[in-house]
Amino acid sequence: MRWRSFVAIGDSFTEGMDDPYEDGTYRGWADLVATRLAVEVGPDFGYANLAIRGRLFGRVVAEQVPAAIAMKPDLISFAAGGNDVLRPNFDAATLIKRYDQVVAELRATGADVILFRFANVTARLPGQRILGPRAAMLNDAAAETAERHGAILVDLYSDDEFLNPAMWSEDRLHLSPAGHRRVAAHVLKALGLTPDEQWL
Repeated sequence: MRWRSFVAIGDSFTEGMDDPYEDGTYRGWADLVATRLAVEVGPDFGYANLAIRGRLFGRVVAEQVPAAIAMKPDLISFAAGGNDVLRPNFDAATLIKRYDQVVAELRATGADVILFRFANVTARLPGQRILGPRAAMLNDAAAETAERHGAILVDLYSDDEFLNPAMWSEDRLHLSPAGHRRVAAHVLKALGLTPDEQWL
């Protein structure tokens, strides 16, 4: 196993809403992936989830990216921009340009980087005619950036099972526990590992 440490960067998608532990904190796909990697590596495996719900792209980059780089992990997941898509002042060109720069910075550390094409959440939200094209631009940028910098792309958008309401919590914006397990399965498969069959 070449990944002895994993740092997750992002917003509520990566923090784990709405997949709660018994104490009310959140688990989510990143914790599930880290648990599996820890089994592969053993007790020396290192993991940190820096994601914070509600964070816009700029704050994710300013606060979490330097902290992640300082930890010198072997594997980094980067999922940000979804909250920006929901804002009226969304500036796609600026965000996409910075997205590419950030991924280049993360890859320059020698870490493998996981990027996402997000599942189609906009189909269940008001304002789909505006939000849909914005989300598509973000997904296209993720795919192009992954190819350009040799990142690992997890394509959730192409999985039609995410059209199933059971994959989403009551607010229709955050993943349900089943949704997080499905994301974790996709991530593990992208890393060349076999996920729990029940997660799919």
